[in-house]
Amino acid sequence: MAKAKIGIIVGSTRIGRFAEFPAKWIAEVAGKRDDVEVEILDLLDYPMHFFGEERTTTTQTETAERWKKKLREFDGYVVTVAEYNHGPTAVLKNAIDLGEFIQKPIGFVGYGGVGGARAIENLRLVFVEMSAASVKTGVHISFPEYLTVVKGEKKLGDYEHLNEAANNQLDQLVWWANALKTARAA
Repeated sequence: MAKAKIGIIVGSTRIGRFAEFPAKWIAEVAGKRDDVEVEILDLLDYPMHFFGEERTTTTQTETAERWKKKLREFDGYVVTVAEYNHGPTAVLKNAIDLGEFIQKPIGFVGYGGVGGARAIENLRLVFVEMSAASVKTGVHISFPEYLTVVKGEKKLGDYEHLNEAANNQLDQLVWWANALKTARAA
């Protein structure tokens, strides 16, 4: 069977963001596998208008269409999720609203309060409404782990429990990606 093509969405555009660390790390974990091909999709490269905004420029509309077209290339996605005020970033929620995820699986790598768990739970509900399938295993980077990475003392790959969770998530994501791809084709 062909490799599942997975898009890794960098879910924050804030100055000094941490999101690049988990995005690059999960891409490295996936790169060691022979059943998946990944590409990092950075929301900084897709500056879009807010969903339903009347004063949208032509460029913002074209960017949103480019985003949607890019998403169609993938069999599934991993989203890095920063948790702010018990929820995901506005730019990520907006990218989801403007995107297309129908009948494709989604995995999450969260960080922030309680490893991003509350923001991820919020997004699981959102993706149900987008007709996507959230995989069971999430990857949750706790604050102490976050701090050691930010300080340069450790890398995310130094934490075996994170590597295990990432591989479990990728196993589920690849299974669902293949199953849903077959179902979409039928």
